[in-house]
This record gives sequence, C-alpha cells and structure tokens, in this order.
Amino acid sequence: MSKYPQTLINVPTRQKINLDESAPIQDAVRQVEQQLGSRGRVLLRASGTEPLIRVMVEGEDIHETALLAEEIASAVRAAA
Repeated sequence: MSKYPQTLINVPTRQKINLDESAPIQDAVRQVEQQLGSRGRVLLRASGTEPLIRVMVEGEDIHETALLAEEIASAVRAAA
C-alpha cells in the first residue's frame, strides 16, 4: 500500500445535506476523481457528531490535493 499526502477540510453546515442527492456536490466529486485517476482518492462524508461535512482528498502531490479538496468543499458550502 502506498501512502499519499492527504488534505482534510471540515465544512460546517446549517442543515443536513444528502450528499448522494446533491448534483453539484456529486459533479464536483466526479470531476476531482477523474482528475486524480489512479493517483489518489476522495472521501466525502457527514460527521456523525457535528453539523459538518468532511472532505478528504488523498494524492501524490500535496498541493494538488489541497486545491482539489477546496473545489469539493466549495461545492459543499454552496449547497449548505
């Protein structure tokens, strides 16, 4: 298993967001996954204890992962 740098962004939300039903969020995730290809992964989930969405992007390049995580976080902020 290769370890890659990861970027985690916690996005506060006022209301519960159904991540599977939000087209803008799913579009952002798909776009990032395509850009990463086999060089990384994306994890997006609601916190079980706090009103926030956790956005994690893992990849070979820490700068790229930070930019890609922010793209998804921006989509989540817009939906919140």
